[in-house]
Amino acid sequence: MNDKSIKIREFIFRMLPAHSNNIVALTAAEFGMTRQAAHLYITKEIKSGNIVKTGETKSARYFLIGGEKVEFSCKIKTGLEEDRIWSKYVKPMILKYSYNIQTIIAFGFTEIYNNAIDHSNGTIIYVQIEVIGDNIVITIMDNGIGIFKKIQASLKLDSIRESLLHLSKGKFTTDPTKHTGEGIFFTSRIFDRFSILSSDLYYSFKDQDWLLSSEKNETFGKGTLIKMIISKNSKKTPKEIMDKYTDEEFGFSKTTVAVALSADPNDPHVSRSQAKRLMMGLDKFKTIVLDFKSIPDVGQAFVDEIFRVFQNEHPSTQIQYINVNEDVENMIKRGTLLKS
Repeated sequence: MNDKSIKIREFIFRMLPAHSNNIVALTAAEFGMTRQAAHLYITKEIKSGNIVKTGETKSARYFLIGGEKVEFSCKIKTGLEEDRIWSKYVKPMILKYSYNIQTIIAFGFTEIYNNAIDHSNGTIIYVQIEVIGDNIVITIMDNGIGIFKKIQASLKLDSIRESLLHLSKGKFTTDPTKHTGEGIFFTSRIFDRFSILSSDLYYSFKDQDWLLSSEKNETFGKGTLIKMIISKNSKKTPKEIMDKYTDEEFGFSKTTVAVALSADPNDPHVSRSQAKRLMMGLDKFKTIVLDFKSIPDVGQAFVDEIFRVFQNEHPSTQIQYINVNEDVENMIKRGTLLKS
């Protein structure tokens, strides 16, 4: 390689992180060559495995293999496969990280990307992976029907907010022939932070704590945006997280459910119908942990339906509870005394 070629190569590597969409034109202008000639230098680095190209023609972008960012979009069509996208665009970027980080990102990316392919009813999937400080931030967005609307239609729910309740339980899927419903549940717990934005609802999960608020998707305006964040220094492993919710005999047998999601904001948790919605599908689990965060009080009928009626119908299921205030705990204790 002559001195000019070395200088061009060094320039491309130096400028590429900030100029992924115009590196060809920039290189041509810097060295007084045609765009075609500059493109040949870029192509050589792609073939050498130093640069990855995403998109075609005017939408083409270039990123350093093992760099701090990659961004791409793919049309949803027959033959689109998450493992091929992973291998082509994502894996080269994270090979420099520890094995547990690689497995966490591989698990989360392929699960969520496959969900977009199979369930979104959209036409395009957009992905951005970026290292920001000590964190690796993965964004996957589609322009489909929206995950909460899809669940609402599938279960014929009155409230779209209730879709999140059933999604968060685990073992729920709108297509049981293709999916187990475990992907989002485990992905939300493997990453340091996991969030969903869809139908103007924003749900975020971090360290067993959750947040729900209203927010708009300013990019597509519809569909689903999922963001996953993991520290580069995390010591977590997928197995470690899964072991908390699985056992050898029953597999995925434990779940944690946010009770607040079973009613609209400011509605009291007093009725049997609310309790039935909360417990729907939970008979699939051996251990249920009910999280009473943000619940100031509960009614007798609500508690009775859970701790007596449901418990008597499913005696082998263990029901636990967390984050209760004194009033809620006293009502639950009353209900458990009456369950037999």
